[in-house]
Amino acid sequence: MSQLPSLLEHRYGTGLDAGTVIPVNTVIEHLLSHRSVRAYLPTPVPAGCLEALVAAAQSASTSSNLQVWSVVAIEDPERKAKLAALAGNQAHIRDVPLFLVWLADLARIDAVARAQGEQAEGLEFLEALLVGVIDAALAAQNAAVAIESMGLATVYIGGIRNKPEEVARELGLPPGVFPVFGMCVGYEDPARPAAIKPRIAQPAVLHREQYRLEDQVREAQAYDAVLAKFWAGEGMNPPAWTRTIVSRVKTPAALHGRERLVEALHNLGFLLR
Repeated sequence: MSQLPSLLEHRYGTGLDAGTVIPVNTVIEHLLSHRSVRAYLPTPVPAGCLEALVAAAQSASTSSNLQVWSVVAIEDPERKAKLAALAGNQAHIRDVPLFLVWLADLARIDAVARAQGEQAEGLEFLEALLVGVIDAALAAQNAAVAIESMGLATVYIGGIRNKPEEVARELGLPPGVFPVFGMCVGYEDPARPAAIKPRIAQPAVLHREQYRLEDQVREAQAYDAVLAKFWAGEGMNPPAWTRTIVSRVKTPAALHGRERLVEALHNLGFLLR
């Protein structure tokens, strides 16, 4: 029997609009089952899983086949502890058996150009960094799907951008390489299971023909109620989502060090013309 109705209920809190029919298959059900897991067992990741997830990552689309991304796999406890501290003291980075840092990597293509006696002036422009970030994100999402298909769990770590120069030093990154985000990989601790968190309703993100800003505040306020019900089921009572997102952007200090990313990027060798 299909799990789709239950998964849609969990994903949106109320499911989709009555009368909406979407295709049922195992891939869609697998994607709808995604959860962000922050409690892991110490069990090591089985041999071959790292290579499998990288192969899945390399199967993602890449702009002009430039492949301007890389990933660093970290298993050393001391290094994980250092990265956890740099990313806001997130304990799951220390606890997880495998931690990945996904990179926008312009250094490889620059080295190839120099080996041919050529310049790579195109890498000095914002477009090159943007391509690297997009490539890394596409690759990492493919990897996340592969990770979960193997019975493992994961969560993205944006806090890796809090102190990018320090992360770069710890990982030995050359100029032209930027740590975009981290990713935990391991087996979920069954004593502390994660739930499927509802997302905002589709009318907020699905625009037909033209964008509709006038609907956004109403949809956000409706999502407050959906998420409040979810948190109550988890035994928690955080502020409303609309308050939370505003608090994350209302002052530069709310960015937790990421307000200086342009300076950090310059320090890491990106000219951003």
